[in-house]
Amino acid sequence: MTAHAASRDQPAGRAWEATPADPVTAELWDSLGWEPTQEQLQLLMALQQLLRHWNARLNLTRLVNGDDYWITQVYDSLWPWREQLNSPGRPLRCLDVGTGGGFPGLALAIALPAARLTLVDSVGRKAEALKAMAASLGLGERVEVRWERAETTGRTPACRGRQDWAMARAVAAAPVVAEYLVPLLKTTGRALLYRGQWGPEDLLGVQQAAKTLNAEVERVERVQLPAGRGVRHAVLLRPLGPCPPSYPRAVGLPAKQPLA
Repeated sequence: MTAHAASRDQPAGRAWEATPADPVTAELWDSLGWEPTQEQLQLLMALQQLLRHWNARLNLTRLVNGDDYWITQVYDSLWPWREQLNSPGRPLRCLDVGTGGGFPGLALAIALPAARLTLVDSVGRKAEALKAMAASLGLGERVEVRWERAETTGRTPACRGRQDWAMARAVAAAPVVAEYLVPLLKTTGRALLYRGQWGPEDLLGVQQAAKTLNAEVERVERVQLPAGRGVRHAVLLRPLGPCPPSYPRAVGLPAKQPLA
């Protein structure tokens, strides 16, 4: 499959400048070490309303209200990017595999105004909704949506070896995600795996997979989400050189036969 054009449908007559129904506390941004501009805050509010609108048609995400949205979606998408959030002018090229409802991809496109984002999802209706949401938010020039499997993206010349960052949130086991992400990176790039619980066995598995992909685990960061929303980990992989051309393998093989 190739990237498909999508509908530009959006909620009619919505006033995005309205006061948010779900208050965002100063403590949330203090914890992140970054605060959105008024325009960015309005876009995050608009994204919340767009998710509600599209959820009436298909199940994008159930986390759209109150802390579910602002902490479990927005904050959880942005916390591994604290350094980049404070250098927003860097023209990064980023790719979000299995983006689902648009997290972290759309949140990053709002928070990093110089970045270009590619969002990949294997479900056509989700890809259509994401493209429509990006257009509604005025992000269409910086956000590309691709309807295809991650293995296909990793072999596409326009994507492979061209990303400063490749990321995935709640997609598959870590060794599988590593095989999706590492082939996409420049040799100076980084792969970011968003994980919940994380232990020594998880680390060993992703280290084995990274070695096969000519990469290594650079570091693992841990954070406690605000309001008792649980523990999260960010696993960063660094290429040691170009990824071997045999990876990613054919569609379905990374999940059926993980590298670790």
